[in-house]
Amino acid sequence: MSSELSEHYQFFAEQVADFLPKNRIITDYTRRLAYGVDASFYRLIPQLIVILASEAEVVRVIKSAAQAKLPVTFRAAGTSLSGQAQSDSILIMLNNNWRDHEILDLGLKIKLAPGVIGADANKYLMPYGRKIGPDPASINTCKIAGIAANNASGMCCGVAQNSYQTLACIRLVLHDGSVLDTGDEASILAFKKSHSQLLTELNTLAIQTRANEKLQALIKHKYRLKNTTGYAINALIDFDDPIDILAHLMIGSEGTLGFISSITYNTVVEHKYRASSIVFFPDMQTTCSAVSALADANVSAVELMDRRSLASVSDMPGLPEFIKTLDNKVGALLIETRAANQQLLTQQIAALETLLTDFEQTNAIKFTDVASEYSQLWAIRKGTFPAVGAVRETSTTVIIEDVAFPVEQLADAVAKLQTLFEKYHYHEAIIFGHALDGNLHFVFTQDFSTQSEVDRYQAFMDDVCQLVAVDYQGSLKAEHGTGRNMAPFIELEWGKQGFALMKQIKALFDPSYLLNPGVIINEDPLAHIKNLKNLPAANAIVDKCIECGFCEPVCPSKGLSLTPRQRITTYREISRLTTTGENTQLLNELEKDFNYLGIDTCAATGLCAERCPVGINTGDLIRALRHASNTKRQKLSKKLANNFAHLEKTTRVSLAMAGFSQRLLGDKAMSAITEAVRSLSAKISTHKAPLWTKYLPSKANYQPKTRLSDNAIGSKGKVVYMPSCASRSMGQALGATEQRSLTEVTYAVLEKAGFEVISPDFTGQCCGMPFNSKGMFDEANQKRNALLAKLTELSENGQHPILIDTSPCKAMLLENTHTTAMANLSLYEPVGFIADVLAKHLTFTPVNDTIMLHVTCSSRRMGLTDKMQQLAKLCSNNVIIPEHIQCCGFAGDKGFTTPELNENALATLKEQVPKGCSVGYSNSRTCEIGLSHHAGIDYQSIMYLIDKTTVAKKR
Repeated sequence: MSSELSEHYQFFAEQVADFLPKNRIITDYTRRLAYGVDASFYRLIPQLIVILASEAEVVRVIKSAAQAKLPVTFRAAGTSLSGQAQSDSILIMLNNNWRDHEILDLGLKIKLAPGVIGADANKYLMPYGRKIGPDPASINTCKIAGIAANNASGMCCGVAQNSYQTLACIRLVLHDGSVLDTGDEASILAFKKSHSQLLTELNTLAIQTRANEKLQALIKHKYRLKNTTGYAINALIDFDDPIDILAHLMIGSEGTLGFISSITYNTVVEHKYRASSIVFFPDMQTTCSAVSALADANVSAVELMDRRSLASVSDMPGLPEFIKTLDNKVGALLIETRAANQQLLTQQIAALETLLTDFEQTNAIKFTDVASEYSQLWAIRKGTFPAVGAVRETSTTVIIEDVAFPVEQLADAVAKLQTLFEKYHYHEAIIFGHALDGNLHFVFTQDFSTQSEVDRYQAFMDDVCQLVAVDYQGSLKAEHGTGRNMAPFIELEWGKQGFALMKQIKALFDPSYLLNPGVIINEDPLAHIKNLKNLPAANAIVDKCIECGFCEPVCPSKGLSLTPRQRITTYREISRLTTTGENTQLLNELEKDFNYLGIDTCAATGLCAERCPVGINTGDLIRALRHASNTKRQKLSKKLANNFAHLEKTTRVSLAMAGFSQRLLGDKAMSAITEAVRSLSAKISTHKAPLWTKYLPSKANYQPKTRLSDNAIGSKGKVVYMPSCASRSMGQALGATEQRSLTEVTYAVLEKAGFEVISPDFTGQCCGMPFNSKGMFDEANQKRNALLAKLTELSENGQHPILIDTSPCKAMLLENTHTTAMANLSLYEPVGFIADVLAKHLTFTPVNDTIMLHVTCSSRRMGLTDKMQQLAKLCSNNVIIPEHIQCCGFAGDKGFTTPELNENALATLKEQVPKGCSVGYSNSRTCEIGLSHHAGIDYQSIMYLIDKTTVAKKR
């Protein structure tokens, strides 16, 4: 295995460098390996990756590739499950420029760029009471181009509301670089002149298909079901205009016919009122009979779960105990109904309950319209897939297959599937799915490391395909796309005529077979068992990763280096090569690259764990790797921990000196000098000097107080206030409008609310986070335990609430802490303390000033997002929460040492600051430094906003 590019791809890279910046042409092996991964169980490594920013660049790359006869594959979010987003040639990825949207006709339509995340599209439509039709399970991660290119559907979408049915118009780039916008009459007219032969041949195919009664009947039958196997040849009988046929053929084409540059959807109603129930039946026959009865009822979703899937989630908190004791034959239906108002919802619930009394039930969780309760019911269903992933054996992968049967035959089909599970010893396999559409997912684990295991999988899939496509005339792929997974079986499902028609379509749109070759049309009968992904054991922290990519949207290093999924992929390969010893040169290259791409640029904030189906915090792996590399610096680590008070004082002195220099030299000269020092340090050392900006804090005015004023003593009780080491050291930037330190403002707010403050000198005390983030675990525990002991003493064993003025510190104290150490303490960061303790003693008067709000990673992980937003809206009538910014990437001190991480995470922040807005709020002092720098306005603690907008409540 060589990491070098072949001559053809090297030449192509040089060609596209004429119009693409070098940082968007990926040639190094490490990133080609990492960026090429998708959620399927296949692994192909691209020869070259280009990251494109505009349609014009797409056109030029496609033309250049066609001239060089090199295949290209288009990639959106890479959540695809059938191998359709992988390439061993040129992989085309999109940067963040592709996120435009336009609301049309008061929300009846929405125009979306291909890089818009599905959930964001629904967020834009929410004020109009609308949503896009498709609702795939990956909607928080997958992008519009992927949703359309795979005709992805979901739990509530069914057949009627998928991309094919709700398409209004589409803009495309075809194999020759030509552009067609089916929503633009001028574009259509030009295309009819330039591509008349293509349109004529499409029209001929449509006429021939309509004339073939047998084929037409098959098409109508297949698309009565959910079906994404092969091309959408129903377009040939659904539409007369070749432009409409072309547009709809693109839906579900998986990037094999062209590039989707934008898409306009007809939106669907999103009812505000909803209720859900789970009903348990004695056997699958009864369960499926109930499904048939529900088909004509007023339901928005009916999800089927077999006994094994219920068992996989039976330990989820809050579930009734009876789930653990259900009979093995039991089946269940998760039923949801939605309505425009509460009265209609109540009527629909009553009607459904009456309908279900016709079927024998073993148990039921009654309909609930309480959001927290029905969300928990849906968590049961959504937890089934990750539950299998969480218990799989290391080195196995999780496979989720996706078929559809005629609903009237669903019970028999489920029984036959379960028989196949037993025959091939997939005893862990579970079945769930979208019952109204006869759409079943079955999940099982598979080891591909031995030929016997590959043979078992091959024989199993042969039998499954025979069962679905032949015995029941169903769909081999209902909503996950054909990909490489089902390409060899298209003819089995569609017959010779149907498959021949699809090959004709491919040849019309892509005569040189350069668009995503091997996907959908693949003549290799064994394509589905080639290029199988190996998931070797690497580290227990991440071995359960199924490489789904759900973590990626919240990662601050996405687009700069590696995402959590990509870190794990790379680390797995490093571990494999270390174990096998087969290619030391490649191993050395990967390890060298991973030091920066994987370790140095990881913020390790843990937001990835919030999105991960199996709860993996990739930051834990990175901290463990930092710990392993810190063994030579153990003495220094212990010295720093034992002399933290001296370190704190040194920081204050350094900030004072920097402030003096800034006043003396001015911002421009100071910036030039420090940047020169950074450049020089990079040449003579592996580390650059810390970044300086005009938003660097000055020395804090930290003056401990044990109480405030006589009139505050005891009036509302006592509070222990622990200023973090950051707020004890870091004051406001010299140019900031507000010059009071955070400790001063916090004292003022507490005094206003009437609290007695217990806040002795905390110099030298620390939550341990500066050590923990660098993998200095012993020192982190030492500092954390010492601080907890002090807080326990000061709060009189938890009699008084404890306020720590930055959110990361509270999060750190909660992390890996024995429950006994925390059991009696009422520990708060600013948002929780204000909302739960202070608010009742203050009167809020909101201002009309526009303010920015940043919810820190630690606040998100502690579930404070909604509370922080509500608090900000109590204080201001104009609160702006910027899009696509989760973690700011400052990550403690990385904003100084690795500033490109902070810059990458906040790249879109400044453009989202409205004119006239001059201040933003957060609850982490270090985060506020980076936010200020990249927004161009002052960010400060939310305590300042509270002080500005409140007065003491009258007694």
